[in-house]
Formats: sequence, structure tokens, C-alpha cells
Amino acid sequence: QAQLVESGGGLVQAGGSLTLSCATSGRPFKYYVMGWFRQTPGKDREFVASITWSGATTLADFVKDRFTISRDNAKDTVYLHVMSLKPDDTAVYYCAAEPLRLDRDTAPHYWGQGTQVTVSS
Repeated sequence: QAQLVESGGGLVQAGGSLTLSCATSGRPFKYYVMGWFRQTPGKDREFVASITWSGATTLADFVKDRFTISRDNAKDTVYLHVMSLKPDDTAVYYCAAEPLRLDRDTAPHYWGQGTQVTVSS
């Protein structure tokens, strides 16, 4: 059974940082494009970042220079390093996976359950 399990969310002050983790299992996700989306109440889920199996990354414009994405294929885990957090970054962050492509125009087949990030001002 395919599983994506996020962790690492929490409450942080503006300007702070967190590292979100997504542990995968059940499929050869190390060969998939992995990524992160986020969603706030009343808004659509939005693309944040993705990374191919070889390490090529794509970042949404609104998080460039503040967020980075990485993966450890040996551990079947993907990370989102979030820095210089703003209250507008408050959202549920979801891990996602797709075999070939993952960006803002993609509807991923695989999703995690999400992890809450709350940024206080």
C-alpha cells in the first residue's frame, strides 16, 4: 500500500524555520517526482516545490530564496526546508508524488495526510 507520511510541522514565530519530512513506502517512490503543496482554509491547494529522482528542483515563485526541497533516496524521504517564515505561510503542507511530472499544473496521484505549519506574527 502506497503511503506518504509527513512530519515536522508546528508553531513557529515569523522569521523562523522548519524542516518538513515526507517518508514514503509501498511503491518505488525514489524514482518518482516528489513535491509539496500547501492549502489554507477556503483556498485551493497550491504547488510549492518538486524534485525529480535525480535532484532537479522546481520552486514556486513565492517561496524562492526561502524554501528548498531535497530528498534522500536511500531513506525514501523528501524534505522541505522552510526559512524566513511569514504568517502567510501558515497552511497545511502536503507531500505528493507523481511518476513523471509534478508542478502547479499537475494533479498528483499520491498524497500524504498533511502537516500543519502555523506562523505567528
